Amino acid sequence: MPDRMNEIIEELAIANRILGHEGVIDAFGHVSIRDPNDSARYLLSRSRSPLFVEPDDILEYSLDSEPVTPPDVQQYSERVIHGEIYKARSDVMAVCHHHAPAVMPFAIAGKPIFPVFHVGGAIGAEVPFWDQYDEFGETNLLVVKPEEGRSLARTLGGHSVVLMKRHGATVVGATLRELVSRSIYLCWNAEHQLRASLIGTPQPLHPGEVKLAGAINVKTTAATRTWEYWSLRLKAAGFWPPRQSKAKPARRAMPRAKSRAAGKKKRR
Repeated sequence: MPDRMNEIIEELAIANRILGHEGVIDAFGHVSIRDPNDSARYLLSRSRSPLFVEPDDILEYSLDSEPVTPPDVQQYSERVIHGEIYKARSDVMAVCHHHAPAVMPFAIAGKPIFPVFHVGGAIGAEVPFWDQYDEFGETNLLVVKPEEGRSLARTLGGHSVVLMKRHGATVVGATLRELVSRSIYLCWNAEHQLRASLIGTPQPLHPGEVKLAGAINVKTTAATRTWEYWSLRLKAAGFWPPRQSKAKPARRAMPRAKSRAAGKKKRR
C-alpha cells in the first residue's frame, strides 16, 4: 500500500502541474484528492504555485482541514473549501479551486455558464452561483472559515461545478483524472460560450445531450486518453515533476514540538 500511496501523491503533483500548464490555475488555486485509504482525510500540497508542486510538497489533512502532522511549511489558507466539500459529498474524491481567466467574466458578471458543446457536457446541466457577500458581508473574498466552506458546499449541492461571484470556481470529481478533465472542459466551454455570444445567442445542449455527453467524461477510456495528452504536453514543456524523494517522508512534516519552535522563530 505505501507504493500505491506514493503513486497517488505523484499523480496529484502531476494534476497540479497539468492544470497550471493548461491555464486553469496560475500562481493561486489548489487541487486535492481524498485519501483512498481513509475517507476522513485528504491530500493537498503546501502553499505553492501548482505548476511547481512536487510530490514532497504534499500534506495530509483531516476533514476539518487540520494537518495530520504539523508541517514546517506554509499551508493554503483556503483549504477549508476542500475539507467541507469532502464532508458534504461522500462521492467526491477530488476538488479543484481556481480563478481561470476563461471563467472570471461569468463570475464577475453573474452570468451562468451552461454546456454548449460536446465535452462541455462534463460540467453538468446547471452551474450554481455562490456569493460570499450574501451570508458573510464584506470580506477579502478568501474562503478561510469552516462556516464559509460549508456554505460553499451547500450551494455546490449535488452539482459538479460551483461559480463563486467575483472570485472564481470550484470543481469536483469522482476521480482525480475526471476532475482534471472537467476543470479544463469548464474553461473551454466558457471560452466557446463567450465567443458564441459575440455572433449570436449561445444555445445550451439539450438535457439528454448533457446526460449522454457528460457520461463520456467519467469513462476510464476517456480519462486515460486525455490524461496521456495533457501529460505529454506537460513533459514537452519541461514541467514534469521530479520523483518523490526517498530521503523524505511522503508528506513533508516535522514533529509537533519542533514545529512550534519554528513558528516562534518566524514570529521574531
